Amino acid sequence: MVGTSIPQFWLFLAALGVFHSLEYIAIALFNPTKLKLDSFLLNHSPEYSTATAAGITEFLIELYFFPQLKSWGLLNKIGLVMVIIGQAARTLAMFSAKSNFSHHVEFYKEEHHVLVTDGIYSILRHPSYFGFYYWALGSQLMMMNPVCIVGFAGVLHHFFSERIQYEEQCLVRFFGQAYRDYQARTHTGLPLIK
Repeated sequence: MVGTSIPQFWLFLAALGVFHSLEYIAIALFNPTKLKLDSFLLNHSPEYSTATAAGITEFLIELYFFPQLKSWGLLNKIGLVMVIIGQAARTLAMFSAKSNFSHHVEFYKEEHHVLVTDGIYSILRHPSYFGFYYWALGSQLMMMNPVCIVGFAGVLHHFFSERIQYEEQCLVRFFGQAYRDYQARTHTGLPLIK
């Protein structure tokens, strides 16, 4: 049913493999003391698992009932470019932040924590969130999943809006005026999130 004439499904599975592998590799390289099987983020959260399953389910249902919606064209290619840009941004963020990168918001400043403001962080304040946001939306556009595109956009906006607000409160507490100055000269790159 899902043959080579429908490349977006296989590209989606490949993108998932690359995403999870790079998450693990980044922690292995830069935070080896925190490395565990969960560093692959395969079982990141019930919400993530549900979203991934929803994307695959929508694709397969629509492929069965409306195969013409799944033909490969310009929108799929735009989605693929979004996936590549999103993955590149997230990977650059992890490799730029090195040991300062974590899959969890840090509540306390550790001795080794520094404010990373160079590389991709000189442009984007939260490049890993920017990367995942566009990776996730791009994956659904690539698969031509209209329901999931809308759903993902809403859920991701809500999640990142709250997470960034909380994380930035912690970062202001850690770095004070230096972080406020950094906030003033950068942006998140996420729509409607300052």
